[in-house]
Amino acid sequence: MIGYAICGSFCTHKKSLEVLKELASNFGDILPIISFNAANTDTRFGSAKELIKNVEDICNRKAILTIEDAEPIGPKIKLDIMIISPCTGNTLAKLAHGITDTPVTMAAKAHMRNSRPLLISLASNDALSANLCNIGTLLNKKNIYFTPMLQDDILKKPHSLVANFDLVVTAAAKAIEGEQIRPVFKELSI
Repeated sequence: MIGYAICGSFCTHKKSLEVLKELASNFGDILPIISFNAANTDTRFGSAKELIKNVEDICNRKAILTIEDAEPIGPKIKLDIMIISPCTGNTLAKLAHGITDTPVTMAAKAHMRNSRPLLISLASNDALSANLCNIGTLLNKKNIYFTPMLQDDILKKPHSLVANFDLVVTAAAKAIEGEQIRPVFKELSI
């Protein structure tokens, strides 16, 4: 079973849902987890209710929306891999510092106790500034992998990194084999 968590990088939700559809068609059994912000915030990119409905329709099961419902992951619900896509800078920082206060961070913590892979598909406007140390911390941890990232707008958002969502499935397959897909940071030609 694959755990698939969605955080509040709202502008990437459409791409994340495309990845989720691909995973569901190829692997079937997916446990969806949605952060508090993604599950409760309506934005210009869509409503929270619509996101939850789309995720649950794709996965054919209810999404985990609370810390209490995420806690059994690990001891009772064993995942082959957990994917956080998109993972915000806020969630990244919490993972790097062991903070467990959302359904996604609880699911990741519970999953990691089984020494199984966690794949992070980052989408953060401060990845190359305030969150750079957290990327380094997590790259150095066992069983944590990253989907390759690129700078999405070097002129208007010089500190931003976003995962290459086209590589999430490939990165997940490599993570299950214990490998980090390379290069982690891809240069975007201008």
